[in-house]
Amino acid sequence: MLFIPNCYFHPYLRAVLYGIAAASAALLLTAVLAALLRLPALRAGVVDRRRSRPLPLLGGLAVVTVTSLVAWTGEWTRVAPLGDGVGGLLLAAVAVGLLGLVADVWRLRGRVIAAGTAVAAACVVPYDETGVAGGALAVAGIVLVTLVFRGLDHADGLAGTVGVVTAFGAGVCAAIEVMDGLAVLLSVFAAALTGFLMHNWHPARVGLGACGSLFTGFLLSSGVVFTRAGYAIGPSAAVLFCLGAVALADAALVVLVRLLGRRPPLRRGPDHLVHRLRRFGLTQPGAVVVLGVCAFAAVFAGVLVHAGWAGEEPVLWVAGGAAVLVLVLLRAPVRIPVQRPRRMASTQVSERLRVRNG
Repeated sequence: MLFIPNCYFHPYLRAVLYGIAAASAALLLTAVLAALLRLPALRAGVVDRRRSRPLPLLGGLAVVTVTSLVAWTGEWTRVAPLGDGVGGLLLAAVAVGLLGLVADVWRLRGRVIAAGTAVAAACVVPYDETGVAGGALAVAGIVLVTLVFRGLDHADGLAGTVGVVTAFGAGVCAAIEVMDGLAVLLSVFAAALTGFLMHNWHPARVGLGACGSLFTGFLLSSGVVFTRAGYAIGPSAAVLFCLGAVALADAALVVLVRLLGRRPPLRRGPDHLVHRLRRFGLTQPGAVVVLGVCAFAAVFAGVLVHAGWAGEEPVLWVAGGAAVLVLVLLRAPVRIPVQRPRRMASTQVSERLRVRNG
């Protein structure tokens, strides 16, 4: 039985109750706000094209707004203070999300987004614990994971599902390090993404957009870097890889397919994990569920490595599984639907049927 001293019981109970209330509020507020922002996004033309239909992209703005509002409410009331550095991390993530919002509206170039993400990452890395060289590698890792998470927002429910699973794993890592503020922030963020998924599951009524996907990738990757500060670079990179394994595998598959096909790597096309899984007969939701299970397995391995409950073996299994998945889907059969011309009924046959039927 868990023993809690009397002097800590009331603060502990208050923190637990606040965590439940904050997660519930984040889920409901995001679901409501995402629904309200759908019509303004359609009228403003902030949309993406999926299956020849316009998909409004302001769902990410709802996730960013609600996550920030609930987290700063806990900080302002001192019920769940964010702690040293976590507030700056959240501000940097919001800045990256706003940069993504600009990209949704005006279609910024990729190099501009990468440069802005790098500047934000450089502002949150704790150099006193990582060192200059480790800090530079951390910035590169944050930028990479952020950009590949943006690539997941190509299928209904995928980015949200992988984001929720990864946020819970990163929150567990923060809780192990007794970083309560960061753990609460990540749990609130996971709840907000769950509320968004109510409108983003297939068939999606609202999308995450660059605003939400960049915010998701930056908050998760910088949170892992913040949690792993002070540890060795190798194990820290392994944990970050596990938490971003699905997004990294998706990016690797896309680059390989397009390079082998002699096509520009940055041009959009049906070359992602979900598209390849569908060529094996899976439905759209089924492919997302499969990748969600893969993300859970990879995140679980990362948590085990971070907690010290396992050595390097889980990371090797995750890397091997990702490599096998990419290689298998790289050879997925390409099925191009061919529309057959309709046969015109013979006039003689039609006349015979008309006479026979009276």
